[in-house]
Amino acid sequence: MTTTRLAALAAADPSLHALAGRLLGLAEAGLPAMYLPGDETFVFTRVGRISPEGVRSLEQRGTSTRYAAITALGARFLPEDRQRALFGGRTAEEFTGLLVERLPAVENLGDAALIAWAAAETGHPKLSDALARVAVLDVPGRPQYTVEAAWVLSALAAARTSADVEDRIPAARDRLLAAREGDGPLFGHATAPGLVPGYRSHVACFADQTYPLQALARLHASGADPRALAAADACAARICALQGDGGQWWWHYDARRGTVIEGYPVYSVHQHAMAPTALFDLADAGGTDFGAEIRRGLGWMARVPEIAGPAGTPREPMVLDDLGVTWRKVYRGDPKKAVRAARGLTTKVVPQARLAPLDRLFRPLSVDRECRPYEFGWMLFAWLGGPRG
Repeated sequence: MTTTRLAALAAADPSLHALAGRLLGLAEAGLPAMYLPGDETFVFTRVGRISPEGVRSLEQRGTSTRYAAITALGARFLPEDRQRALFGGRTAEEFTGLLVERLPAVENLGDAALIAWAAAETGHPKLSDALARVAVLDVPGRPQYTVEAAWVLSALAAARTSADVEDRIPAARDRLLAAREGDGPLFGHATAPGLVPGYRSHVACFADQTYPLQALARLHASGADPRALAAADACAARICALQGDGGQWWWHYDARRGTVIEGYPVYSVHQHAMAPTALFDLADAGGTDFGAEIRRGLGWMARVPEIAGPAGTPREPMVLDDLGVTWRKVYRGDPKKAVRAARGLTTKVVPQARLAPLDRLFRPLSVDRECRPYEFGWMLFAWLGGPRG
């Protein structure tokens, strides 16, 4: 399947194009094993195990409505027969229908918004039911987590050509724009005080940046909104300016100052899927093209400098074709996320503090041997979406 995104990648860097193709194949191979036919949903995660005899295996844990909806959002770009291979014989639209039917029991706003978004994108006839559930859960004036508020806006932007949502879009848009910290380009962890303890209210994660910039870009693409596009562009420019030398998309930011608080963990999904998804949507909407940064981030998957051996290749691969997974992250292995906590507390009072000794004491050498369905869902969304070539 050819897309303009993949074609551009092939022209810019054939080796990365081969890597993206490998990852897309891995997504299609890995997702069926994450599907639970009896429950007709997806697992929450698969965790790698090594037996005393050295045999590797994967253990499935939990289920996730959220990850199921994200998988539907990405898989809809596949040909119908390949969609059916992922959803127990159903298409992405038919599987989304199952999620819509279960909405009365869904209590989380983010889960409901993702289902509504999937219903809009797949053209499901019960889109109005999904939007109604979002409206019930999205109580006016109540603070929301920024990621979930972004998904609400993405769902409304996707639905505006097939449902009457114009009266809901301005409030959703303004709430998201208000989540930015002061005059800076970065978004906080919540849309208003009340959800995050005061001592870490300045701390925002990578997802708090990518999902809002994606939602605002998609809003502009659905109907001209220059202010939304400008906010998306500014956020993207800042996280790209902060990108690591090895292509790392960092994890925690000081949203007040637009700086990095703590870089680790580096998540695979950020490198191969979430950053590309958001930045591609920004470019498609008429914003800045950050293709070089997307390529640098994708390249981290092959190099993984944190665990690189003498030859420059990772001592442990992050991509495991035989198991159908990509390992979740590289992290410090610090007990109870001590580095993150220490930097979060310290930078609240002394924003420029770095606590450099912690970098020497807790080096990012650990690999989290876990893989979740949404990692593959967003990968399909990122590289198979957009204009067709």
